[in-house]
Amino acid sequence: MSGLRIGILGAARIAPAALIRPSHGVAEATVASVAARDPARARAFAAKHGIERIHDTYDALIEDGEIEAIYNPLPNGLHAEWSKRALEAGKAVLCEKPFTSNAAEAREVAAVAGRTGGVVVEAFHYRYHPLAARMLEIVESGELGTIERVETWECFPLPRFQDIRYQYELAGGALMDAGCYAVHMARLLGGSEPEVVEARAKLHSDEVDRAMKADVRFPAGHSGTITCSMWSSAVLRMGVRVTGSEKVLRVLNPTVPQLYHRLSVKGGGGSRVEHLSRRPTYQYQLEAFCSTVLRGEPSLTPPADSIANMTVIDAIYQAAGMRPRGT
Repeated sequence: MSGLRIGILGAARIAPAALIRPSHGVAEATVASVAARDPARARAFAAKHGIERIHDTYDALIEDGEIEAIYNPLPNGLHAEWSKRALEAGKAVLCEKPFTSNAAEAREVAAVAGRTGGVVVEAFHYRYHPLAARMLEIVESGELGTIERVETWECFPLPRFQDIRYQYELAGGALMDAGCYAVHMARLLGGSEPEVVEARAKLHSDEVDRAMKADVRFPAGHSGTITCSMWSSAVLRMGVRVTGSEKVLRVLNPTVPQLYHRLSVKGGGGSRVEHLSRRPTYQYQLEAFCSTVLRGEPSLTPPADSIANMTVIDAIYQAAGMRPRGT
């Protein structure tokens, strides 16, 4: 088969939506193999999704000479280890968000990519959708006037408290799972890297947050708030608001706009609403990943961006009186 042959590390629940189904609409991508710690689970997963090959171990998949790229949707705490191993084996890597457990690990992965010349991309799929480009275009155009405040929310209910996303050892927590999106969007629309002023956590356990709210300040002087949760009174809220001296930008559901989204700009005596493509974010992301690997085109979510995102996440945990994950 032509194009990029991709192997999946783990029979993860997110893989069908994030990679397998999108690959059906991306001619350059073929999901060629899957590995799982339980070989029986790998066989069942492969049969269900029409994947031609399975491997009994992650190492065997990474060492397969016919596999050119690795999709890494393992638990957060395993991202760094297996991304580095894949890069060392000469594979390109599409790593699920959050990139690593902390900023130090992100720098380690970036160093391996730099030394080997490999490609590693963080799977912030929303960033590849035209809606993200349009949000950024409006902010950078000056239409809103002088930016005064950037607010982002990523809140959804996850009451399955035995889920790995509530385990510190696997780098769990609301800020890691939901919040990494809210942090990324704040950085994107804030125009520079923010300083964390204050943070407040609601805890599931001593070291794992079920909700987090952080106040930040950007070098240009504007303020921001980052809010996220997996279990709180804010049951479902995903959006951004950028307040300028002239107008206000609001976006509903920038994370998965293929389901529904709404962009509005209000102020200056008028308002408008825009809707963009309903094509899945994951297809845009997979096309971009193939272009980066096969033709060397720049990525919108390269390792430097991942390091910056993890740096803010670490700072929020510290401001909330908590340990960053993996430390």
